Amino acid sequence: MDHLQKLENRSIHILREAYSQFNNLCMLWSIGKDSTVMLWLARKAFFGHVPLPLVHIDTNYQIPEMIEHRDNLAMEWELDMIYGENGQALETKSTFPDGNLNRIQCCKQLKSEALRNTLNGSWPRYRINHDSGKYEVEKDSEPYTGVIVGVRADEEGSRSKERYFSPRDQNNDWDIGEQPPEFWDQYKTDFAPGTHVRIHPLLDWTELDIWEYIEREKIPMVSLYFDQGDGKRYRSLGCAPCTSPVESDAKNVKDIIEELKTGKFSNIAERSGREQDKEDGGGLEELRKDGYM
Repeated sequence: MDHLQKLENRSIHILREAYSQFNNLCMLWSIGKDSTVMLWLARKAFFGHVPLPLVHIDTNYQIPEMIEHRDNLAMEWELDMIYGENGQALETKSTFPDGNLNRIQCCKQLKSEALRNTLNGSWPRYRINHDSGKYEVEKDSEPYTGVIVGVRADEEGSRSKERYFSPRDQNNDWDIGEQPPEFWDQYKTDFAPGTHVRIHPLLDWTELDIWEYIEREKIPMVSLYFDQGDGKRYRSLGCAPCTSPVESDAKNVKDIIEELKTGKFSNIAERSGREQDKEDGGGLEELRKDGYM
């Protein structure tokens, strides 16, 4: 059994364990490489059918190709696709692109608040209708008690502090010091009523693992990850006003793997193109304590 097979086996085990332990579970899909690999693993874990809804938090500022890719795969793979958004912040222009908030405040509004209220059912959810290909307001507002998230421990510092099964309180707030230990592959899945649990099947994967798995499985990726001829590509995807591409001439998955193996980015953070990470020192960890994905 090779390295990727071991990673795949562990992730599939965690996905199946989560599905068996939590009644109302969903999976976050950011449309990026990690959560798309996680979605692929879920299809494998459940024999081609993902038996839980995919939830995307739409900030309305994500790069348009991402939304197009989301909807194309939702239709092709027959996904139960749902999105949520902070309609009030968008309507009142309480955002960074409108000049009324800084980037951290904007992330709290368009991502953390939207995520919290989409998961707990307080705000409208929009579910795709596979007959029309359009989204409709969902009638079911039952809270999700658990959410599967495609974060990796090596991506940035605050994510390395996560557990496979990481509890949050009713407000999605994260107390890093109160997480249960996970020794010898023993996972705690029995939490007090009202606990919101995030499940992280990809914690052990590295950026290189992800791309090698994408190549092996031939997983479709949004074209933004590849150089389109201008010597640049996105290494991490996010909102258009706050995300920049890196200098790279990698035009396909194989090129990206070779590029990573050269060590070109070994001293450059994977999220170096995400401007919100650079604000306020430990801004991202503070965002994550407050519910940011």
